[in-house]
Amino acid sequence: MDSSHPAQQHAETRLVTSGRDTKAQKGFVNPPVFHGSTVLYPTAEDLHAHRGEFTYGRHGSPTTRAFQDTLMALEGTQCAGVGIVPSGLSAISTTLLSVLKTGDHLLVCDNVYRPTRNFCNGMLARLGIETTYFDPLIGAGIEKLFKPNTRAVLVEAPGSQSFEMPDIRAIAQIAHARDALVIDDNTWATPLYHRSLEQGVDISMMAATKYIGGHSDIMFGTISANAKTWPQIAEGIRLLGVCAGPDDVFLALRGLRTLSVRLAQHHRSGLDMAHWLASRPEVARVLHPGLETDPGHAIWKRDFTGASGLFSIVLKPVPQKAVDTMLNTLKLFGMGFSWGGFESLAIPFDCSDYRTATTWAPGGPTLRLHIGLESTDDLKADLDRGFAALEAAM
Repeated sequence: MDSSHPAQQHAETRLVTSGRDTKAQKGFVNPPVFHGSTVLYPTAEDLHAHRGEFTYGRHGSPTTRAFQDTLMALEGTQCAGVGIVPSGLSAISTTLLSVLKTGDHLLVCDNVYRPTRNFCNGMLARLGIETTYFDPLIGAGIEKLFKPNTRAVLVEAPGSQSFEMPDIRAIAQIAHARDALVIDDNTWATPLYHRSLEQGVDISMMAATKYIGGHSDIMFGTISANAKTWPQIAEGIRLLGVCAGPDDVFLALRGLRTLSVRLAQHHRSGLDMAHWLASRPEVARVLHPGLETDPGHAIWKRDFTGASGLFSIVLKPVPQKAVDTMLNTLKLFGMGFSWGGFESLAIPFDCSDYRTATTWAPGGPTLRLHIGLESTDDLKADLDRGFAALEAAM
């Protein structure tokens, strides 16, 4: 490997070195944060021709360019461009509005992020776009669900809350044979652990609010696209007028620089906690594709190089009151939505009301856990106290 050439460098090195021009930055390691809307043109001729590296604040700045270049380097050579939007949900809505039109048909995995489902059932339905949900384990069997007007397939790997692992390669092969696009929500693994654009995905989205930011202090979304789809995404972003604030862009870029060390710790701690929880008498099942016993483990091992700190557990049947008592006892696991920050979180969930292509019947109450950067010994002690409180409340 020629480590002097950026394309041959390891991902950890690209995260640190990409998007940096210390000469242009007057020797400073980090680019300045450009707060601005107006960009001045030197001549009337330049103004008429919209000539210039930057033309208006909404369309980007040197700060956004640095972030885009860094994420593109992480995504790999299949990435033709990166769009920046103000939230993960905005990445989803902007992507779908950019590639779909009235009369189109969209296939969506049944375990998709619930706000994605709400957007499909709400705004897309009002625009005359039909959505069909499919079993995330369908693989090549998705062929039977295609219609002449099927424009795209949206997958999430692993799925939201329940962590089923779709076979993206098999789905992409079927979709591309029918001239349909494949869209992936890659928030869980990030392109550090899952280079989905190299596995048949056309557009890879992330809620960069999570691991890219890494500190629970920004709302941010990204849309990475291949050469075929980038013009549509770029036009969609321009027409919809979406953009992210300069301070959030800077914090996301700062998060990218340390992504490899943070995610490595989330990976180690997450698997440690998953194995420990699998041995607990209170737990019926751990939903984590990194476990050898998980049904999606073979696909995870084939397509991913690591795991994050997010997974779920199924408890053995107990009253909801006992589960609430357990949650109220926890001190290190906070109760709150989102994830991907340095802190550990625990929330109860129930998918049964909104899954339509599959049946959610896990056999007991379910909790989604995010394993943060705390000591796993302390996290185990916290959960041990919680389980004791659960038993006492029955």
